Amino acid sequence: MITLTQKPLFKGLLLATSILLATLHASPSLAYSPELENGEAVFAVLASEIALQRGEAGIAYKTYLDLARQLNDPRLARRAMEIAITAGSPELALQAAQTWDSMASPLDPEPKEVLVTLLILNQRWPDAVAPATTLLKHETPAQREKTLLQLQALIDKSPNQSEALRAYYEIVATVKPEPTNPDILYTYAMSAEESGHLEVMERILRQILRQHPNDANTLNALGYSLADRNQNLPEAFKLISKAHHLMPQDPFILDSLGWVNFRLGNNELALTQLQQAFTLKPEADIAAHLGEVLWNMHRPIEAEDIWRQGQKLDANNPTLKETLQRLKPNWSVSESPSTGSWDGRFAVKITGLTEGKNQGGSGGFTLTKDALKDTLEIRNPVGGSIAKITITPSEASLERNGEITTAIDADTLLQNTLGLPLPARGLSDWLRGQARPGSTASIERNAQGQVSKILQDGWSLTYNWDSTNRLERLIMTRNSNVGTIDIRLVFDATDD
Repeated sequence: MITLTQKPLFKGLLLATSILLATLHASPSLAYSPELENGEAVFAVLASEIALQRGEAGIAYKTYLDLARQLNDPRLARRAMEIAITAGSPELALQAAQTWDSMASPLDPEPKEVLVTLLILNQRWPDAVAPATTLLKHETPAQREKTLLQLQALIDKSPNQSEALRAYYEIVATVKPEPTNPDILYTYAMSAEESGHLEVMERILRQILRQHPNDANTLNALGYSLADRNQNLPEAFKLISKAHHLMPQDPFILDSLGWVNFRLGNNELALTQLQQAFTLKPEADIAAHLGEVLWNMHRPIEAEDIWRQGQKLDANNPTLKETLQRLKPNWSVSESPSTGSWDGRFAVKITGLTEGKNQGGSGGFTLTKDALKDTLEIRNPVGGSIAKITITPSEASLERNGEITTAIDADTLLQNTLGLPLPARGLSDWLRGQARPGSTASIERNAQGQVSKILQDGWSLTYNWDSTNRLERLIMTRNSNVGTIDIRLVFDATDD
């Protein structure tokens, strides 16, 4: 029975049904799927669209994705992906895109293009290699060049450029015949160097110079690589000098010129050139080189000051990390040891949620690091278990009340399950006074050389150490869309 108050909605459903079916039949790029005409499937689709109009994007997303898997229909998975993108959830969009790609025709390039883009936007460059390689194999040379240029542009936006470059190398290395675009070749050469294929890097750079002998960036890249490896220094000096003549005010070329002069034993000239480069462009790479020249000139206080400045700029810079590990190992921010554990208490306070109201809580925690796996157990104030979070490089899982939830990374997991941007991903590194590998970080040190502050991933971390270099207290603050988050950690014991 239909009452008067239900008639408008019923008419709307009939209209939406006719529009939906007409759209599905008329789509030139999608195969007709008779399963969608059964009443239950049509009702589910319409209910999803109504939920979406009411702001219930999560319900709509789940319904579309479940229905896509049930009917093996790529269109429904694509619609779920669109909903997730509109809702600002790249992680859920990625899951839907993976489903869409698994159901679509291998000859359809669109799902692969979207999947590769979403993987990269989710900072999963290694996982993007396989679908990107498959996509390129089905493209024309012109399409391949466009795709590779688009991937190249995304490298600069990656917080972990080393990982992005290594993935780019794996992708381009499969392209036959080899690309000819000099921009693609230059990035390919840099990715080959990052991947340890120095012979490929040198071959590609020399190939570019045969076609473009006055390309200053290529001259500099080849010359710097030779100088950094302490090989063929006369040629390195010649290449970098030519680049410097072409671009005399470029700070990176000045850095290379100072570095090759240092390798040649011209310390005073190297110092002047590196100081000029650092003045023009304060960069962690240049700080590493300048500090090393000062160190070798027996001026350690000035060297340490420059290295401090470099760590404030980017403590994760590979050149700076390698330099500190070699010359100042007690400062080194090299990779963490494979094991360690911390016990302590926490207090969380969030202000600014609504006027006059705050949110917070307290309890205990244990963090255990075992090789590449971190396990974080959170307890309530009386010792009862609240949740256990397991973190690996590729996934994070949260166990609570007998249920397990997974996500791409730990911070995403906590955001999705608790609704708060709480830190977990970099915690085992931060508790050691180190920056988390993979994103830009700033480190400040006190007069004793101890880490006093780290800025990373939007968090400001303030450290308090005792006389034996044991971490006593860590204060973590961050401004977010839910308010200002203040977390205080007090440690009962450490074992690292």
